[in-house]
Amino acid sequence: MSGHGQQARWLAIVGIGEDGAEGLTPSARALISNAKLVIGGKRHLALADGLPQAESMAWPSPIAESIPEILAYRGEPVAVLASGDPYCFGVGAMLSAHVPPEETICVPAPSSLSLACARLGWALDDTTSVSLCGRPIETLAPSLQPNRRVLALSADATTPAAVARYLTQRGFETSTMHVLEALGGPRQRMRTIAAGRFGFNDVEALNLIAIEVEASPGAKIVPLASGLPDDMFEHDGQITKREIRAVTLSSLGPCAGELLWDIGSGSGSVAIEWLLRHPSTQAVGIERDPLRAARAARNAAELGVPRLDMVTGEALPALDKLPTPDAIFIGGGGEPGLIAKAYAALKPGGRIVANAVTIETETAVLAAQQKFGGTLTRLSVERLDVVGGKQAFRPAMTVTQWSAVKPLVAKPLAVKP
Repeated sequence: MSGHGQQARWLAIVGIGEDGAEGLTPSARALISNAKLVIGGKRHLALADGLPQAESMAWPSPIAESIPEILAYRGEPVAVLASGDPYCFGVGAMLSAHVPPEETICVPAPSSLSLACARLGWALDDTTSVSLCGRPIETLAPSLQPNRRVLALSADATTPAAVARYLTQRGFETSTMHVLEALGGPRQRMRTIAAGRFGFNDVEALNLIAIEVEASPGAKIVPLASGLPDDMFEHDGQITKREIRAVTLSSLGPCAGELLWDIGSGSGSVAIEWLLRHPSTQAVGIERDPLRAARAARNAAELGVPRLDMVTGEALPALDKLPTPDAIFIGGGGEPGLIAKAYAALKPGGRIVANAVTIETETAVLAAQQKFGGTLTRLSVERLDVVGGKQAFRPAMTVTQWSAVKPLVAKPLAVKP
């Protein structure tokens, strides 16, 4: 069925809870009843059963495949059913990428996060929310801060047990887990247990986990500071050392939503710390050695940022296939021509940092500074060590760091006639 002319507010996005159609406002019920197409999950359609519907369709897999079908009705009334608040870990953002907000109307219901906080007496603004739907369990790691509260959206009935095992493995076995099931409906239930004693085997598929984080001595806590201890990373010596890494992250200046290229990724430490700065950051690590690339991926998962995208191969040809970066880090200075190619690929206003430790790579960064501007900084670190039964400071290799910001493209001045 093809759409006729564009009509304002033709797409209704309606949040529905476990109380079904009875919990909907009259306007929400009318939007569903008057729609020519109602689309949602099988559970959502069942919850709305009893309301008049011209035509209904369950979400395909992946959900994005439904977009052409929805757009084919443009200008005619369509209702999309979603769990609770469609813009809280829901389909709202996906739909907004294809349909302007002035063509939609959203009628949200309370989100499962709000319902959980209401049940627990928690302040929603003082909790950390994580979705484990389609994401690895390791995504939890950065949120496991002592004495904090975490709300985790479950993928299915097996998620609470997986979370309990993960908490126990990382030294958070005394943390309190609240498993909240089918919130807002007649079957809702909440059960509480310590992570290390978890034994529920009859969890509803629709559930949410609330965690009161408690760390045992030796728990694997991911600090919030830049410059994580070197021993938090698996490495073969090819790692940007802690103190140098902290300065490097400062020079790169991560901002929310930005993409980093980590060229010569080694253990992946710089890219991983970039990703830890904000959940929306992205990073691509380029590493020629397959063993090191695999090691970097393991480090990323262990530290809770499995979204690190590792590319194995030579850097120069690999760069042509990557999305445009906001920032670039080149470990070890880079091969001839690499700095120039990376700088050319960088977005205007983007940052580039290269660390050099050899005469050859130092020559490369000196030439880069002459050509592209920026700053050069010598970084020297000495650590206390034992020498002949006594203590002395042992210097690490000096690092020459080149850091530059690519100029913004100036807009031409308007010429008055």
